[in-house]
Amino acid sequence: MECRGVLAEANIQFQRQDLLRAEESYSRFIQMCSERQQRVNCCAQDLANAYNNRGQIKYLRVDFYEAMDDYTLAIEHKEDFEVPYYNRGLIKYRLGFFDQALEDFKKALALNPDFIDARLSLDQTLIDKKKGRKQ
Repeated sequence: MECRGVLAEANIQFQRQDLLRAEESYSRFIQMCSERQQRVNCCAQDLANAYNNRGQIKYLRVDFYEAMDDYTLAIEHKEDFEVPYYNRGLIKYRLGFFDQALEDFKKALALNPDFIDARLSLDQTLIDKKKGRKQ
């Protein structure tokens, strides 16, 4: 199967909540894109989406550090993609790294000022930071 077909299959599995198969397909797509002959068929947005969605699967498994790695890779492939900044910020918030979470939420909002969940998360992080919770 060519790489776009693998990505399409991964997205279908992800939507159906077949997370194990979706993760395997996203990983296969990412691997295919790293191979020289397939590299031209993989755009930055597709790779960023694959890393972000695979990170989401890891987040749901509570593999926070692995999820953050995938979100960071998504950002490296598409720096103007606000969703992985927000997702990574959520994990940093949950881990009590408020300053780092604030940076990610601010970046998500700089890229998309209408991103309501990022605005709410930024506001909550500021409140919790003022209260002196973890840091």
